[in-house]
Amino acid sequence: MSGPDLIPADVRARLKGLRLVSRRVSGALGIGQHHSRSRGAGMEFAQYRAYEPGDEPRQIDWKLYARSDKFFVRESERDSPLAAWVLLDATASMAQADAARPGWSRLQAAKAQAACVFELACRQGDRFGLIVVSNNRLQVINAGSGTRHRDQCLKMLVAADAAGTWPGEADCRLIWERIHANDLVLLLSDDFDEAVLGLIERLAAARREVLNIQILTVEERDFPFRDGRRFIDVESGAELLTDAGAARNDYLQAFAAALRQLNLRLNSAGIRHVSYALDENIDAPLQRLFAQGKAHFQESA
Repeated sequence: MSGPDLIPADVRARLKGLRLVSRRVSGALGIGQHHSRSRGAGMEFAQYRAYEPGDEPRQIDWKLYARSDKFFVRESERDSPLAAWVLLDATASMAQADAARPGWSRLQAAKAQAACVFELACRQGDRFGLIVVSNNRLQVINAGSGTRHRDQCLKMLVAADAAGTWPGEADCRLIWERIHANDLVLLLSDDFDEAVLGLIERLAAARREVLNIQILTVEERDFPFRDGRRFIDVESGAELLTDAGAARNDYLQAFAAALRQLNLRLNSAGIRHVSYALDENIDAPLQRLFAQGKAHFQESA
C-alpha cells in the first residue's frame, strides 16, 4: 500500500467539505475559525519569501518569477494555524479484523483516517505531526507543514505494524514534550487500554484539545456468532471458551454498557469522540467530528 492509496478517490472528494478546527484556538465551545492572525495561505497579502521544497506551487508568484527568474511564495495574513497531532495506537489489538474482510483491520482503517487528517491539515496550511505507539515504544515525526512533511508522515503510517502493548507512563514522556498546550491531538484507538484513556484524560486536563475515534470491528458491535468459540486476547494471551449463541445477549448488553460508560467518561473530560466500525466509510467519523452543524460529542444512550 503506497502513501497516496491510503485515501480512496471517493473519500478524498468528500474531504473537501471538512475543516480541522480547535475549540481551544477559537476560544469558543463550538466549531469556528481560528481568531488570531498569522502568515500562511490566506486572502490578505502580507509578504514574499523564498520558495522552499514542499511549498504548494499555487503559492508561487509567477509574475514575480518572470521579472526576477527566482521563485517567491506569497505569504498572507490568515487565521492562526493549528498544530494537529495524530496519536496512533498500533498495539497488537489493532490488528484485529472481521472474518468477512480479513485484510481490513482496525489499524488499516486508522492509517487511512490519519492520512485524511494530514491531507486536511496540509490543505489548510496547518502544522501536523505523528506519534505511532507500537511494540511498547513510540515513533515520532515532529509537527511540520507542507507536502514533503505529509509524505514523511505517510511513509511512517504505511510501515506501522500492530504489535506489543501500550508503554508505561515514563515511556510516554515524548508525548508531553511534543504536544503543547492548545495543540489538537486525535487519538485513533480501540480504547480498550486503561493506560490510553488515562493519558488522553491528562492531556485534556492540561489544555490540549483532544479528540478520539474509537475503532471497532463489526463482530464486536454485532456479535454474530452462534457456535462454540474460543476468544483470545492478543495482548495478554488470555483465552475464553464459550457458547457464543447462548452468550450473545449478555455480551451485547455488557458491551453497550461499557460503551455508555466510556462515553460518559470522555464527555466528562471534555474530549470530543465518536465510534467507528469497520463496515463504515473511512471518513464517516471525520464527518461526525468536523462537518459543520454536527454534534461535537457522542451522545450516551
